[in-house]
Amino acid sequence: MQYAFPLITVLIWAVNTAVTKASAGVIFPAEIGFYRWALAGLLFTPFMIKPVWANRAAIKPLLGKIFVLAVLGTAMYQSLAYFAAGLTTATNMGIIQSLVPMMALGLSIACLGNHLTSGALLGAILSFAGVVVVVSAGNPAQLIEHGVNRGDAMVLVAAASYAVYSTLLKKWQLRLPPLQLLYVQILLAILVLLPPFILSSKTGLNASNIPMVLYAAIPTSMLAPWLWMTSIMRLGPSRTTLFFNLMPIATALIAAATLGEQLALYHLIGGALTLCGVVLAERWTTPLRSKAR
Repeated sequence: MQYAFPLITVLIWAVNTAVTKASAGVIFPAEIGFYRWALAGLLFTPFMIKPVWANRAAIKPLLGKIFVLAVLGTAMYQSLAYFAAGLTTATNMGIIQSLVPMMALGLSIACLGNHLTSGALLGAILSFAGVVVVVSAGNPAQLIEHGVNRGDAMVLVAAASYAVYSTLLKKWQLRLPPLQLLYVQILLAILVLLPPFILSSKTGLNASNIPMVLYAAIPTSMLAPWLWMTSIMRLGPSRTTLFFNLMPIATALIAAATLGEQLALYHLIGGALTLCGVVLAERWTTPLRSKAR
């Protein structure tokens, strides 16, 4: 039963990637990005405003750091995915996003003093090779000639922003209840996303895009974070993070079933390399250099 928490979370995220892709052409990226968090904030408010206000003395000194987290992990990460959706496939998005644990591990080694391990080094090489295979559609030579697809590049930047978010979250160790931290991040993200929303073209809410906004706001923005935090408390961070590796597989299957995306051989090869690299980095933790005796 405990494994249901991370499994359902990954399924919600995978479906959200397909929803993100489906939103292209139905609603402008800045619109759905704003509506999503505005609705989540509105629905959270009746439950969270009282405890957050009661804890305002502890929250106020941390607002600067929470703002940075809100920009990186709440506003920037998903907004870039919405802008990328019209330029790449959901399958590519799922595979590239699976790099987040590897990027976070690399940042932990660089910024938090974690030891470089054999698994991290070899895993980084495998994961990088996997992403090159995917973004080049199986022909790495064309990257030199044509460069990276803009949509894939946006997803790479989004993945990097979430990896930085995860690293800062670990480094700062903000001593706030998780749901309070999430709620304040959402409120700050709404402020960040408001100017792009005002300046953006509008399609308005309609029968085609309202279900997408509802899914992005409720299961993805409210339920998934709670399930993931519950999983970390029950299973621990290491075992919970392993379930993130199911993301590219789940996304590819859902995209094929709902969007009609075709799985090419390069998706399978690139996805397998990326997945093997991430798992290797997480499980093979032998330090690259042993301490001198």
